[in-house]
Amino acid sequence: MASLGLGISHASIATPAYESMSVAELQAAMDRKELSSRALTAYFVARIEALDRRGPRLQSVIELNPDADAIAAALDAERLQTGARGPLHGIPLLLKDNIDTADRMLTTAGSLALLDSHPSTDAALVKRLRDAGAVLLGKTNLSEWANFRSTHSLSGWSARGGQTRNAYAPLRSPCGSSAGSAVAVAAGFAVLAVGTETDGSIVCPSSVNGVVGIKPTLGLISRRGIVPIAFSQDTAGPMARNLGDALALLRVMAASDPSDTAAPAIPDGFIGRLQLPADGGDLKGLRIGVARNLSGYHDGVDAVFESALALLRAGGAELVDPAELQRDPALAADELSVLLYEFKDRIGPYLATRQGGPKNLADLIAFNDTMRALEMPLFGQELFLQAQSKGPLSDQAYREARMRSKQAAGVDGIDAVLRAHHLDALVAPTKGPAWLIDPVLGDRGIGGAAQSAAIAGYPHISVPAGLVQGLPVGLSFIGTAWSEPQLIRMAAAFEKARGAFPAPQLTP
Repeated sequence: MASLGLGISHASIATPAYESMSVAELQAAMDRKELSSRALTAYFVARIEALDRRGPRLQSVIELNPDADAIAAALDAERLQTGARGPLHGIPLLLKDNIDTADRMLTTAGSLALLDSHPSTDAALVKRLRDAGAVLLGKTNLSEWANFRSTHSLSGWSARGGQTRNAYAPLRSPCGSSAGSAVAVAAGFAVLAVGTETDGSIVCPSSVNGVVGIKPTLGLISRRGIVPIAFSQDTAGPMARNLGDALALLRVMAASDPSDTAAPAIPDGFIGRLQLPADGGDLKGLRIGVARNLSGYHDGVDAVFESALALLRAGGAELVDPAELQRDPALAADELSVLLYEFKDRIGPYLATRQGGPKNLADLIAFNDTMRALEMPLFGQELFLQAQSKGPLSDQAYREARMRSKQAAGVDGIDAVLRAHHLDALVAPTKGPAWLIDPVLGDRGIGGAAQSAAIAGYPHISVPAGLVQGLPVGLSFIGTAWSEPQLIRMAAAFEKARGAFPAPQLTP
């Protein structure tokens, strides 16, 4: 990881604790001229160098932006001359390393195969962030190829970035695939980060690292310029220490993109409704279903869940308990079939947009075979090989699997239970506590509330709920398409009632 060369002492991370301040508080400090974007950027760089590559060696940041200092300086000058562009002006943030940036940073999806391949343009969401005045501080590590290379992959590991470690317990998993983004926010390497999800890759790392993660409705954020897995499920989303900061990032990234033809159009006026409630959240009149069948796998998680339900009930929500989310036993197989077909269909056209490097899936497979010692020391490329064997999207097997999975997860799944009980949303534990990193046996996580919302393309917000023997677990709010405003209202009320969530204790 390159240094920005700002001459910042590692001791300078002690005070002030900018990582514990909200975006609004940092913005106010810059408006008062008590803080500059350049000083804030240098502060986070020093913290990354002291704690990510040294100290507990969390290895969440795969690369720092060599132009970050210059960008911050220019934004400081602009603030003095014409004022701030908006709430993200001068705020450093981190991007997952599968989101294209046409600058001096790389975009590799964690793979050595893309080291000599460069995006021609910024991803659509990156352009919006630059236009909003955000400082792109660097890229975060991830599960290589967003956890879609092997059936036995290890969350948070990539050949390029090594093993990212949980911010609260470095011997434990950060979950995948947006592992680096969640760990970096939890550890205070930036107040904001962008992750991506196909199934669980925003909400799971958010849950086990004690941060807020928002997996939005499919189409709210453009996927153009993101290394693809499946156009029917892929989305980016914000990760932050609190809901307000996550929403500030979401509002900037949210925009219709006519070129993203696989995504539905955003309803008129919708983005303006992505706001924290002025009163901090009122649950009166809301009916929330308790998805009991998504709990019961760990006594400690169940205890945290019951405490969370008590807070929701005390806040005025009417809880319908149970309101079980039915899941078709064939759903997982159909989902995998869809992902394999869509990955093969989209990865070649995506690679063709880049300068140099592999141009199709066969090239990637051949590269991994050639570089087996570096790329496959822990697990193989079974999913790549399965995808390569698939035919075109006109295959009846693909069309039927996609139709069945969308129906089972959406209309017959989330929508059916919401309709049957007249519910505004469902609530469940997001995931069990982080498991030990095990390069021999691979991931062994328990529980999970992500699948149905991921397949249906529906919104899912995970908020830190509590600790199980010092390990964070999240509370999930899940709704139908374009129900983010209702989920935000619920999540805000819960976050307020829960109070401050303990940060990880990190030692330089």
